[in-house]
Amino acid sequence: MHIRLRTKLINRLNRIYRKTLSEEWIEEFLQFVEERKNPTPKQRPLWDERKVVLITYGDVVKQKGEAPLETLRKFANEHFRGCISTIHILPFFPYSSDDGFSVMDFYKINPELGDWSNIEALEKDFLLMADLVANHASSKGVWFKQFLNQEEPGKNYFFVPPEDFDTSKVIRPRSSPLLSTYDTVDGPKRVWTTFSADQVDLNYANPEVLKEMLNVFLFYLSKGIRVIRLDAIAFLWKASGLESMHEQETHEIVSLFREIMDYCYPGALLLTETNVPHRENITYFGLGDEAHLIYQFALPPLILHALHTGNGGYLTRWAKELNDPQKGMTYLNFTSSHDGIGVRPLEGVMPDDEKMKMVEKLKDFGARVTTRQLGDKHVPYEINVTFYDALKGTKNGEDEFQNERFLQSQTIMLSLQGVPAFYFLNLLGIENDNEGLTRTGVNRSINRRKFTNEELKGMLKGNSRYKAILKELIHRTGIRRNLEAFSPNTQQLVLELGDSVFAILRKADQMEKSVVCLFNLTAQTQQLSLPPGLMEFSRDLITRTLHSTEELELKPYQSMWLITRFIT
Repeated sequence: MHIRLRTKLINRLNRIYRKTLSEEWIEEFLQFVEERKNPTPKQRPLWDERKVVLITYGDVVKQKGEAPLETLRKFANEHFRGCISTIHILPFFPYSSDDGFSVMDFYKINPELGDWSNIEALEKDFLLMADLVANHASSKGVWFKQFLNQEEPGKNYFFVPPEDFDTSKVIRPRSSPLLSTYDTVDGPKRVWTTFSADQVDLNYANPEVLKEMLNVFLFYLSKGIRVIRLDAIAFLWKASGLESMHEQETHEIVSLFREIMDYCYPGALLLTETNVPHRENITYFGLGDEAHLIYQFALPPLILHALHTGNGGYLTRWAKELNDPQKGMTYLNFTSSHDGIGVRPLEGVMPDDEKMKMVEKLKDFGARVTTRQLGDKHVPYEINVTFYDALKGTKNGEDEFQNERFLQSQTIMLSLQGVPAFYFLNLLGIENDNEGLTRTGVNRSINRRKFTNEELKGMLKGNSRYKAILKELIHRTGIRRNLEAFSPNTQQLVLELGDSVFAILRKADQMEKSVVCLFNLTAQTQQLSLPPGLMEFSRDLITRTLHSTEELELKPYQSMWLITRFIT
């Protein structure tokens, strides 16, 4: 290990643990890292315009007699090849709740999904992303059983706050109790549970926990995973009298993981999951030494608001204020995922009354609302709905433009600076799973539908709506993948053409390769012209039609990608 990296890691550890670690422990830690260095690293480009992510559960599609991970591999190859480069498989480990995010054993594959050979087979066809559920572990898992019996190593793996620990300023993502009591061999203990009583927070004040989770992290990388998503990372470090969110020690830990990843598996990527207001979210870029990628959590609700109101003012202002990330950093753009559509990211971006109008209207389209505790109140935290059904209508109610609005929402996401990511259900335009919601009683189930292989193939036959949406999204993604203007590294300039239209210029190094992206956010035809000197004539790559940029006409919810060179 180079002396410079060695010094950086020691300094990080000393800042996290306030110089309380022994020299012997630190030396053992450094040796631990060295022993896990990949001897034959495969360098791959960080990202380019061809990188597109699929977010999915490992068992989203099932075939009788076959491991779901293998069925997923076959289905993705048959239907998404040439569209998707990377698959984010949501937690595929043994779990006890939250559809995988309450991990019982971090080193094993859930046998109901397959085994490590299935992951290795997928890795040959796609880049893979996996979750490091860093903040907590299952109350029914290996480590917590050791905690209950006060056995090593899990004996001190979970956070039991001292009696005088001040929790008055703690920021909560849930309305469930912060502390849960469990009976151990030493009597009852109150343990920190940020998300639920089945998801018990790990104690990073114990350096052995940090080392254990780093071992899990490097184990995933050794299995061919090349993007690691740090789940719920903002809540990692607990501090008496403080918010216990985004604490400096948490940022130091993220940086430590990043530096060790860059050393042991150069070319691998780190993504942080922090569903918080934008100004807090971007702090996880650090000084270029934390995440390679961060989610654009404000994007989904901003797109919804623009298409519900026909007014893109808030979306335009937010996009204008985005800074071009430094080299080696970019955004992950998405419209929905396995979780709901967070509303906290709108803090400081949209007034509360506008946000609440949208939340209330979405209830008319079948949405549920999950709350969090704020003082003595319960306030909206996320909207639970499929993105397709969230666009059934506008603030005026349902109408006939649902498909057009939905396709536009995904095209806006594809157009913005960063790496685009589709949730599996969005590639087909899937409706709310009300049966699943009734069956589980869990709001998030509305957007977590699973299918049989036969069922999905039936849905994609003939002239079905699902087939048409998938075909069009593959078409638009295919165009994007062949234009350097859509590289995450190219500049993004927001054009102000009125609140009814969202417009950006993706500026390539050569101006003739740049793309102007236009979106009519309304149900009315819009007439507009581009700023003088930007383009004299252009071709819309989506419809392959030629336009004069002095007299552009956009049909209701039409999207255009305009370029001055011809694509043959």
